[in-house]
Amino acid sequence: MSFIKRNYGWMIVALLALLPMIVLAILITVDLNHGLSITLADGEEEGRTSLEMLYHVSGEFAIRWMTAVLTCTPVFILFGVHSLFVRQALGIASAMWSILHFVIFIWAEGFVETFSQFNYIAGFVAVLLLIPLLFTSNRKSMKKLKDKWKKLQSLAYVAILLSLLHVAILDKTWAIYALIVGIGFIIRIPSVKEKIIALRTKKS
Repeated sequence: MSFIKRNYGWMIVALLALLPMIVLAILITVDLNHGLSITLADGEEEGRTSLEMLYHVSGEFAIRWMTAVLTCTPVFILFGVHSLFVRQALGIASAMWSILHFVIFIWAEGFVETFSQFNYIAGFVAVLLLIPLLFTSNRKSMKKLKDKWKKLQSLAYVAILLSLLHVAILDKTWAIYALIVGIGFIIRIPSVKEKIIALRTKKS
């Protein structure tokens, strides 16, 4: 019970990150009768083919988790609520969904296609930036890297901007994510941050 009390935050994040995998699992057929064969399920869902649904679902959740990571600091400034380990869990979820999205792209289009369009390159660079964040989002890395850990984690800002660019060029629904991230950056401005914290502490 004490373990759950200490870790319920990242456990909830892990559960929320894994649940959408069920949607992807429905779209994939695994055949073990003649070796391992992985194919997409036939048919369409919401006017999209199975492949388009895989693109859509994985891409949407990738940018949602990235946006969630960058809301952690604004949430702390506004409400004084902070959990480093929840933030780490959000970072891991963001990286995993982004990598999954990229793997699906390679599966469908091939790796060379990554360099055929600027928006694909932007997405590819964002995934590359998230990989070191994935492997250092743990307590051991924090202790080992010390001050360098925060500098490394700042790559998340570059990754989200590249991801927004990637989504915007594709003409997808990106404005809401850009708005959330933009408001977050405004809240981070030192003068704004100080006024919000002063107002919050005064009320408490």
